[in-house]
Amino acid sequence: MVKNFLFTLLAMILLGAPLAPAQEPTPPEEKASDSSGPNRFWQATLDGGHYMVALDRISSVSRHRYVLDGAVIVDEVTVDTIGQALARFYFITPITADTASGAATQLVERAKELVDQAAERAGTDAQNMVVKKYPVTSHAKSIEYRILSEAELTGLYNSVRTSWENGKGRKFTTKK
Repeated sequence: MVKNFLFTLLAMILLGAPLAPAQEPTPPEEKASDSSGPNRFWQATLDGGHYMVALDRISSVSRHRYVLDGAVIVDEVTVDTIGQALARFYFITPITADTASGAATQLVERAKELVDQAAERAGTDAQNMVVKKYPVTSHAKSIEYRILSEAELTGLYNSVRTSWENGKGRKFTTKK
């Protein structure tokens, strides 16, 4: 389904839009913040919600990348806990973004612009939300958050890892 969507979107771009539109300067990306938090807890406040866990309940922290359905690369941070919940934080890029050059890169960027524009016109933030396809991606006891940049995901990973290693609470916050 994702693959079909990407192919359709790219076809629409090729048929109806210039490859190199006039570009306005891109505003600088706002950074995430990481600060001291409540002593025994690590917490994250993100566009998709809020997550908080006691440091002594964390059993592992990991970061890994994988290809999903041959269409996107998922860069994921997982916080496993003693108890019922597994938290996943991820950043997604089209597979062509890692291998693309020249015109293909422009197509990927143009596709992102069109999706963002459509979402803005519709008054929704759906393009930035976690995507699930029931029952394939519905995981019991799994909490998922989509992160909007690789830099923010790196900041989140460093925050939770450092907090867990040092036993000192941290508060990680992303900014739009």
